[in-house]
Amino acid sequence: MSEHRITGTGRLLDEEGRLREPGWASRPPFSYDHADIRAPLWRIKDWDYYLVNDERYAVALTFGDLGYLGLVSASVLDFSARTFKTTSETVPLPLGSMGLPASSDVGDIHWANGRCSVDWRHVGPGRRLSFSMRGFDGKDDLEVEVLLDQQPRDSMVICTPWDEDPHAFYYNRKIIGMRAWGGFRRGALFHRFSRDDSFGLLDWGRGVWTYENTWYWAAAQGRQGGHVVGLNLGYGFGDTRAASENMAFVDGVAHKLGRVDFGIPVGERGYAYLSPWHVTDDEGRLDLDFDPRIDRTDNIDVAGVIVSRQHQVFGTFSGTVVLDDGSTLCVTGLRGSAEHIYNKY
Repeated sequence: MSEHRITGTGRLLDEEGRLREPGWASRPPFSYDHADIRAPLWRIKDWDYYLVNDERYAVALTFGDLGYLGLVSASVLDFSARTFKTTSETVPLPLGSMGLPASSDVGDIHWANGRCSVDWRHVGPGRRLSFSMRGFDGKDDLEVEVLLDQQPRDSMVICTPWDEDPHAFYYNRKIIGMRAWGGFRRGALFHRFSRDDSFGLLDWGRGVWTYENTWYWAAAQGRQGGHVVGLNLGYGFGDTRAASENMAFVDGVAHKLGRVDFGIPVGERGYAYLSPWHVTDDEGRLDLDFDPRIDRTDNIDVAGVIVSRQHQVFGTFSGTVVLDDGSTLCVTGLRGSAEHIYNKY
């Protein structure tokens, strides 16, 4: 199935607040502006999600303004112990006041309350992430200081509409495989991220969604055979007939893939998330085994009105990817995650 590659530039939305051009790109083609949106403030959803990892630990940081609810969240994952800790702080009715920038290339975030401090800024060609949360794990506070640089040439950008609502859209950029260095402290634990073997990614999302959605997303990054390799795979969110978000990255160069299926195994009680997955595509270019290690779960149900059922599974990918030039990329033990999320909000 052919996919539409966006080559033009301009404003993301037309005069009626509808997505001008669904499709994909390797760099952001459009400008995003709340003033162009034809939906109430409580329906606009903006967030930045960063993940930094090496072979021992990962730190995930989320800062989101979801209209009627703000979210400041942090997770620390220990791959050796196969454990995780997630703590979130919510902000009632921010309605766009949390200060997320309209661009993924420029604009900083400075926000704090009595418990959390978020200071994410562009520094020269890189990004500096400073984050703190009191009482992250019992009496243990969390402090994170990380610099991301060597941003790859290409990234995944997708513009997605919804059939059922002409004013709903999703403008998403994922930057995979930035070099990371710095560290985090959780209580008495300090871990240093070395620039030789640590990587960071950004999931930057802006838009207006419909009320009920399910999505699947996987990302991986690391060194393979002397190259920096990344994966971004996903499906299920909005009307993706124009384009999918599936790409492989080798030394910052994107290779566009077709439609994928995560092959999540099914057990007697539904999905068996901690059993091996088999990830494939519809063109015979992707054949990956995913070895799951940690199922980072989160379940929210507020009277059946606000619901979020999350399974973000961390593990390793091994297998092959056929690149755009026909050559085969072999990956072994590439660190990453694959998630299945259901939301009503």
